[in-house]
Amino acid sequence: MLRAVIFDLYDTLVDYDEATSRAFSESIADLLGRPREEFAAVWREGRPLRETGPLAPYLRALGLDEKQAAAVTARRLEWTRQLLSRPRMGAVETLQGVRALGLATGLITVCSEDLPLIWNETALAPLIDVAVFSCSVGLRKPDPRIYRLTCKRLKVEPEDAIFVGDGANDELAGAERVGMQAILIHRDGDAAAADQFGGTRITSLSQLADLLA
Repeated sequence: MLRAVIFDLYDTLVDYDEATSRAFSESIADLLGRPREEFAAVWREGRPLRETGPLAPYLRALGLDEKQAAAVTARRLEWTRQLLSRPRMGAVETLQGVRALGLATGLITVCSEDLPLIWNETALAPLIDVAVFSCSVGLRKPDPRIYRLTCKRLKVEPEDAIFVGDGANDELAGAERVGMQAILIHRDGDAAAADQFGGTRITSLSQLADLLA
């Protein structure tokens, strides 16, 4: 019996702009006086570290002093705050609709520490019963433990939950491997992160209501 719907965040409830992300990386490179392309590569390679633990040790490992680390952290917080200030069209209404059906709502997102620091400021936070951040639990999708942990905190079995996401990080197959049903949200023009996914697909969050009704 369906008891919970668990969502991905980026490119599911919030649009992720790759150009904006690149501009952020370039701004940090400029702040530190480093070549942009060189720093972008280092920043990309460091994702597993900063997405499974606190940000400060990662920044120190890059050779930043305390003042530089504080400046980067502040800029990262503001970047994330702006990104989350604009939920995807229909996101708030969809979460409200899921809860109106008596279903619990969850979130699993791969992120760095800036996200949980500002999460409670967002319009999405009050509508999510359990939010699991990779940096806080030391696990990233598609590790089966992060799905099971979320279900445990929601007090549901994986078989009684649906996972909705855009397919990045092998998240849909990861959800299915622990017994969850997975739904791909794939809009026209989106990068084909889940071309091989053979399950249920929707092209907008508003379509989820029809599947749950």
